[in-house]
Amino acid sequence: MWEGHQVTNPEVIVVGAGLAGLACARALRQSRVRVQLLEAGDAPGGRVRTDAHEGFLLDRGFQVYLTAYPEGRRVLDLEALSLRAFHPGARVWRGGKLRTLVDPARHPLQALGHLFEPVGDLGDKLRVLELRQQAGSGELEDVWHRPQRTSLRYLRDLGFSDAMLEAFLRPFFAGVFLERPLETSSRMLEFVFRMFATGHAAVPARGMGAIAEQLATQLPAGTLRMHVPVTEVWGHRVRLEDGEALRADAVVVATDPRTASGLLLGMPEPAMHAVTCLYFAAPEPPVEGPWLVLDGEGHGPVNHVAVMSEVSPDYAPRGQALICATVLGATLDEGTLEARARAQLAEWFGSSAVSAWRLLRTDVIPHALPAQPLSILHEPHRPVRLSPGLYVCGDHRDNASIDGALTSGRRAAEAVLRDLGR
Repeated sequence: MWEGHQVTNPEVIVVGAGLAGLACARALRQSRVRVQLLEAGDAPGGRVRTDAHEGFLLDRGFQVYLTAYPEGRRVLDLEALSLRAFHPGARVWRGGKLRTLVDPARHPLQALGHLFEPVGDLGDKLRVLELRQQAGSGELEDVWHRPQRTSLRYLRDLGFSDAMLEAFLRPFFAGVFLERPLETSSRMLEFVFRMFATGHAAVPARGMGAIAEQLATQLPAGTLRMHVPVTEVWGHRVRLEDGEALRADAVVVATDPRTASGLLLGMPEPAMHAVTCLYFAAPEPPVEGPWLVLDGEGHGPVNHVAVMSEVSPDYAPRGQALICATVLGATLDEGTLEARARAQLAEWFGSSAVSAWRLLRTDVIPHALPAQPLSILHEPHRPVRLSPGLYVCGDHRDNASIDGALTSGRRAAEAVLRDLGR
């Protein structure tokens, strides 16, 4: 139902069919507004897509969905996504072996069994519970109005030891924020930790792209047009790459942040974090179970590893395993990166096992996630209405998460509806 006869005389044109654009179009259609959703690519989803490759499902970069996301609970049919959850904890490479950490609030007996693993001390384990309590206190909206510090300062102020910080907290949150110095606002850290603590990290059984596909199939046929790049936005009009000009009562720019800054005069381009993901096919999984495996030593390029086929078997053909190794940034050439990643992972899983892995694809994503320093989250919900009839949405208008993208799309739709008198 994605394409068909296009909507004639749309009241609203939405540019970009990422999660924000899909959420915006969905909310407008629910209020019986005629919408034309224009997407430059060949499928909806933006940065949240999944490709079929040699029988494997490859997300465009390692991503997870947090089941506690409030906006996701409002707009998604989570049961239909057949979510598959990670274990609430992690395996950590530290001191020459993989150590196990589990959530002490959810699995206290298991946590006791791993109490003396050399990843922090007893006090650190108790401080995790303190972090959980602090992040979970009050209403969710309160998180966005608390005093800010960098995430690193916040964790140090809680009293975590250097060992706990370097072995677990830094690689864990670096994997979420895509930046190792942890300069991200403590507001974002509290929001993310609250989501992890009250829900699960999961992926749809058939890949992260299923989220966008579900939203797209809720739109009437003809609403979404693909292979339609927009080159100019002015007033209530857009110009397509082929020169065609379209007019509506309102235009919502829901593209990625970099494209939005090029289409909207005066819209600053936010700083973006890069990430690189190496996908390997293997004859067997290097770890059993849906674990996130963290680098607790910081001696190689790989920050974390996930065996996606252990989380959801649909990610790989029967009898094979799909391994995703994530590297922060996008600086090394692919050949050098693969060699260094293999050398690092051979320490973790054994050289004979890693030598049998076959590289399927390397995803270099230079603009993966908007940076979230203190200056950005000083105003947690940035304006989506630029002028009468012109709006913008995306994860750069709320917080840099799937939930932030969905929320901003809904906020833009509400602003449009107010201006249209609906």
